Amino acid sequence: MTASSGALSIDRPRSLTATVAERLRQAIIDSELPLGSELSEVGLAAKLGVSRTPVREALSMLQLQGMVNIVPQKGSYVFFPTEQDILDLCEYRIVIELRAVSFSLARRREATLAMLHEALAAMTAARGRGDPVAYSRADTLFHEAFIRNCRNRYLEEGYALAAGPIATLRTHLSVPLAGVQDRSYVEHQEIAEGFARGDVVAIESILVRHILGTRESYVRALQQGIIASRPGE
Repeated sequence: MTASSGALSIDRPRSLTATVAERLRQAIIDSELPLGSELSEVGLAAKLGVSRTPVREALSMLQLQGMVNIVPQKGSYVFFPTEQDILDLCEYRIVIELRAVSFSLARRREATLAMLHEALAAMTAARGRGDPVAYSRADTLFHEAFIRNCRNRYLEEGYALAAGPIATLRTHLSVPLAGVQDRSYVEHQEIAEGFARGDVVAIESILVRHILGTRESYVRALQQGIIASRPGE
């Protein structure tokens, strides 16, 4: 019976909707689509070479991920967080990431450390090339090292709920501001060094400061005109 079941199994191709959703998700994260910008189904369908149906379905998927706001009778827009949204997101990250750090240190220390070093190497290379998008992606991989190695599926699923907006804010808010990347780079090194020592107390102190820096970056980005005010305001 087992052999028969195995013989009948297939690898399902990825749906067109999922492919479109992933492409739009990455475009939002990489700042190709600005915060608060309108997302025309017709325009996106033309650019992607697909019909409107998979685009509409993809936007609905991204709404569930907190990446898109769909306003009835008006249209769809890239999410645009308020300062309170940012604070809530930072506090959510602190709760989940601190616990993931403890679990990954106890359960998959070497694997986590290897991922941290890999992400740091990618950050270093991105800084050398002056590539802020690549730096942001490496930053995301650094933090995901704790999530992927915590061996708790509920923590992983909980983090996934906010992973898109978290990654987006790294690119849209932190990277463009003068001095933020330098500070970020040093703090990531300190976190990795603390993890190598098994110093959870030191990691928590740095990580909390590091995460709350996102709120500060958001306010500065608004003040400096790096991001526009909420559409319609």
